Amino acid sequence: MRNQHTFLITSHNRAVTTVLIDSPTPTTGARNEVTPAASQDMGVKHRAKRSIDVVVSGTMLAILWPLLLAISIAIRVKMGRPVLFRQSRPGLHGEPFEMVKFRTMVPGGIEDRPEGAIGDSNRVTALGAWLRSTSLDELPELVNVLKGDMSLVGPRPLLNKYLPHYNSHQMRRHEVRPGMTGLAQVEGRNDLAWPERFDTDIRYVDTWTILGDMKILLLTVKVAMGREGVEDTVENFDAWLEKRK
Repeated sequence: MRNQHTFLITSHNRAVTTVLIDSPTPTTGARNEVTPAASQDMGVKHRAKRSIDVVVSGTMLAILWPLLLAISIAIRVKMGRPVLFRQSRPGLHGEPFEMVKFRTMVPGGIEDRPEGAIGDSNRVTALGAWLRSTSLDELPELVNVLKGDMSLVGPRPLLNKYLPHYNSHQMRRHEVRPGMTGLAQVEGRNDLAWPERFDTDIRYVDTWTILGDMKILLLTVKVAMGREGVEDTVENFDAWLEKRK
């Protein structure tokens, strides 16, 4: 038996959008044993999701290459080399991969906004601030999606150093590929506290559908164009860890 989870997508107390994602009826305690038929259905879903990732990321790279080239030239002229920022992040099942973004800071800056939530505004250049506010700095991650390191939609990858601090519930966010955007990003972007962000990630892991992914992608465009929730308002993750000790 299936039911519908209703997610209310809000940002800065603006208009509310409802995302309906079909999911199995929740149970308490241990998760239900997966039947062969259910496992086959899940396999079909994952293959369909991966196919969409490949087609969409490849198409977007083909269409957006002039924009990517223009941003690369602007970064090279304004900030010098390197144009791209590369960093190891945990992927599917926590396996590390090299995530690629446009560089937005002068040398020595920590490029882990917004998922790392570590403010370093004194090192962010004017061009970098604009790239962040429009989320254009994330476009190179389309290459990660095409390669299979990431998905268009999924929990945003944090830093490898945080893995030992997750409990078993929070580790479940790595049961799917990390995404360029996710449910937590359209629900609140940087406004959600860390426990809420983790809980939202697990909700996505348990309830995602292809239709739900499409709606999240559309809402991501709306949020990015409105530049909603881009301020570094979420608590520093390291500070949050200190409070837990």
